[in-house]
Amino acid sequence: MTWEKGDVLLLLRACHLPPTLAVTAIATALAASVGAPALDVALAVLVGQLSVGWANDWLDAERDLAVGRRDKPVVQGLAPGVVRAAALLALAACVPLSLRLGAPAGALHLVAVASAWAYDLRLKATVWSWAPFAVSFGLMPSVVTATLPGQPLAPLWGTAAGALLGIGAHGANVLPDLADDAATGVRGLPQRLGRTGAVALTGIALVLATAALATGAGVRLGVPALLLAALVFGAGLAVGRRPRSRAPFVAVLVVAALDVGLLLSQGTALA
Repeated sequence: MTWEKGDVLLLLRACHLPPTLAVTAIATALAASVGAPALDVALAVLVGQLSVGWANDWLDAERDLAVGRRDKPVVQGLAPGVVRAAALLALAACVPLSLRLGAPAGALHLVAVASAWAYDLRLKATVWSWAPFAVSFGLMPSVVTATLPGQPLAPLWGTAAGALLGIGAHGANVLPDLADDAATGVRGLPQRLGRTGAVALTGIALVLATAALATGAGVRLGVPALLLAALVFGAGLAVGRRPRSRAPFVAVLVVAALDVGLLLSQGTALA
């Protein structure tokens, strides 16, 4: 096989690079804030996210071709077999990189990655589409804290915040694709709720996530953060009324960054 520059760029796009880097950066910052091995966490999370992103485009290739999703690399000429190989190689590399974190943290991270793969393989088209996001994001704080001496799990507020952020991310991510999903038979929870219901699901999940973090951060930081999160998400919804707009998803990333700031300011409380 002859590789060209364009093929490499398409493969990078197929891994869903912005959310992959965002999740990796959040996990790395969280690890640094609690004194965990940030580089080891970054490598494990990055490779796990790469495997999930590539698996998504590999498994969705037929649907994307059917609806002519010109924004998708497989529609632009990237062979699905190449994406499949990349996903499986990244998944294989994720196992030893996760176990470098220690047995408890590594096992938790592998469960989080397996949950995300379950979404790609089957659950994205069911009413349980939100569950892998809740599990994977909810486990991430404990993946980080379990690398510390004594291998503690994250407190309940940290786990709840992660799970709710995951549900919010799921809702916002599918909003631009509702029409294509309907055409190809993908009926996850947001698709079943319709655009208005999906927006409501996302907004409620994000507000509750910030409220959970505010519980850990205290009144001085928590209340202003909650108000700011509501403002940012409201702006995202206002801009994102156009069909296929990704503004709500961008707002999710901004709120996630805000929430990471809360976690960084309360690293010892999380651990």
